[in-house]
Amino acid sequence: MILKYLSGYSESLTTQVQQLIAQKNLGSLLLDKYPHSHEIRNEKALYEYTVDIKNRYMRKTPALNKVCYDPKIHVIDHALGQHKRISRVQGSKLKSKNEIRVASVFRKAPQAFLDMILIHELAHFKESTHNKAFYKLCLHMNPQYHQLEFDLRLYLTHLDLVGELYNIE
Repeated sequence: MILKYLSGYSESLTTQVQQLIAQKNLGSLLLDKYPHSHEIRNEKALYEYTVDIKNRYMRKTPALNKVCYDPKIHVIDHALGQHKRISRVQGSKLKSKNEIRVASVFRKAPQAFLDMILIHELAHFKESTHNKAFYKLCLHMNPQYHQLEFDLRLYLTHLDLVGELYNIE
């Protein structure tokens, strides 16, 4: 079985995940660790939540203009979120806008996974590449960043194989 979200991990770790899948225990492991989905369903709440995180850890970065759920991200870009700096000329001034788009799959995800995606995308406003400084900033915002990233990959694997983890309307 190919575990596309875990391709960079060790064989022993992916073997453990394959065993969880074979025993149909991956979903229960995730539910034990993350029993509830977050309540941030609309874009206004997502924007306000993201601005709170930004203001807590990255006050000196430019303001966010938009944060939204985007149903096209996962399908088209094979990404979980996107950050954009859009510059436009308005008269004699150069106006810049900062946007974060989050894959719609995270509308029904655990709070910790939404946080991880938002932290990741916010960190890109300071560090454009996935380098040591980028991950140091992510760890500053959440010391459990690497574990959350791994658990998120397990969650995505579960979604691919079984479907929704939470029954939410």
